Amino acid sequence: MGNCLRVSIFLVLCIFIQSSTSGRSLEPELIGRRSRAVETKKSLQETETRFLLFKDETNKGCQIRLNHPDTLRECGFNSSLPLVVIIHGWSVDGMLESWVWQMAAALKSRTAQPVNVGLADWITYRIAGPELTPLSWSSDSILSRSTGVRTRGIGKGLDAAGPLFEGTSPSDRLSPDDANFVDAIHTFTQEHMGLSVGIKQPVGHYDFYPNGGSFQPGCHFLELYKHIAQHGLNAISQTIKCAHERSVHLFIDSLLHDHMQSMAYQCSDMDSFSQGLCLSCKKGRCNTLGYHIRQERHSKSKKLFLVTRAQSPFKVYHYQFKIQFINQIEKPVEPTFTMSLLGTKEERQKIPITLGEGIISNKTYSFLITLDLDIGELIMIRFKWENSAVWANIWNTVQTIIPWGTKPHYSGLVLKTIRVKAGETQQRMTFCSEITDDLQLHPTQEKTFVKCEVNSKKSKRKIR
Repeated sequence: MGNCLRVSIFLVLCIFIQSSTSGRSLEPELIGRRSRAVETKKSLQETETRFLLFKDETNKGCQIRLNHPDTLRECGFNSSLPLVVIIHGWSVDGMLESWVWQMAAALKSRTAQPVNVGLADWITYRIAGPELTPLSWSSDSILSRSTGVRTRGIGKGLDAAGPLFEGTSPSDRLSPDDANFVDAIHTFTQEHMGLSVGIKQPVGHYDFYPNGGSFQPGCHFLELYKHIAQHGLNAISQTIKCAHERSVHLFIDSLLHDHMQSMAYQCSDMDSFSQGLCLSCKKGRCNTLGYHIRQERHSKSKKLFLVTRAQSPFKVYHYQFKIQFINQIEKPVEPTFTMSLLGTKEERQKIPITLGEGIISNKTYSFLITLDLDIGELIMIRFKWENSAVWANIWNTVQTIIPWGTKPHYSGLVLKTIRVKAGETQQRMTFCSEITDDLQLHPTQEKTFVKCEVNSKKSKRKIR
C-alpha cells in the first residue's frame, strides 16, 4: 500500500436518515457491544465494513481487503489519481440505496477528470467510525469523530443528520474542522415534533439551502401518483425519503450536467432571497452547488440559497425584478400581473406575478423570478394587469375609462421603470415603457417595456 500514501483524498460524505456514520447509534447496547469488540482488538481481516473500488461506471464494485495491497492492483486502483470515497448513511431496510451506484457511475463517467471512486460499505455495521480508521490510506487523512473520517482534503455533507446532532458542539457533528474544505447541502430540515431529519444549522465553510432547505419541490405526498409511475411498489418509501435524498441527486446532477451548474447566493433567509435581494456574487457571496464548488475557506460559514426544479436537470436562472408604481387610486390595489420575457435565445410567456400586498403610492417592489430555461440576454418585457382582485376598485376602474366633468379623472397605476438583475450573469438592466407619453396601466391592459438608460433627470431609450 506504499503507493497509496501519495494519494490525496477527496471525500464525499453522504449522511442519511436519522442515524449517522458518526459513532452515535440509536441503540446503546450496540455501542457497548462494539466497544467490547474494539477492546479485544478485532483483527482488520475480520472487519464488517467492506471497502469497494469501482473500475468503471458499469461496475458494482471490487472489494479491497485490508492489509492486502494486491487487491488494490486487482481492482484497478491508480495511485496518480485523486480518491473519492462515498460513505453512505443508515439504511431503513438494511440494503444499500440505489443512489450509491448512481453516484459512483456519475463520478466514473467523468473521463476528462478521472478519479478513483471507492465506497465504505458499513451496511451490516451500525457504527462506521472505528472501522473506517484503515481508510487513512493517505497521510492527509485522520479519523473523524463526526462523519467517519477527518481529512485534509474535501468533506461534503449531504443533508447531514439532524436528530442527536442539532445544536451539539463541532466535535460531535460535521464541522469545518473536519477537512481543509467542507460544504453541506441541507434539503429536509422541516420540523416534526421539534425534530428535523436533516440538520438546520450551518456545518461547513459553505452551507447550501435549496428552496430554503426545509422541503423540496416534487416531494409532497400529492406527487405520490408520479412516484408510483416511476417506482411502482416502492413509491411510498421513495416519497417519504424524497426531500432527504434530494441532496444526493443535486450532487449527482452537478456531475452529469457540466454545462448547467446550479448557482447559489449568500442570504440571511429564504424570505429575503424570495424578494430577489441576495443575487450578489461580490466577495464570495455566490458559489456553485455540488461537485464543482469553488473551494474557499472562511472564518464563518456562508449560508447560500437557491431555487431548483423538481427533477433533473435541477438548474434554474434567477432574476431580481424591481418595479416602481405610483398608485392614483385612493385605496390600496391588490392586482394580479403577468410578465412575458423576450430574450436573445428564448421567450417565456405569462409568468404570474403576485406582490403579496396592496400597492400603495410611490413604492418600489422587489421580487424573485426563476426560469427553467436560458432565454439569453433579456431585451423586452411585456407587463399586463390581468384583473383587479379587490371589488371595491370596480368604481375606480370605471372612472379610469369614462371622463367625469370637464376633465378625465384618472385613477390607475403609473408604472415608470422595471429594473432587472440576472443572478447568473450579474447583469443589471433598466426597462422603460415603449410609449413614453402614457405611463398609466389599467386592468386588462398590457404595456411593452424596452431597455433604456436612466439617470436622475430623464429616461432615454437605448438604441438597439
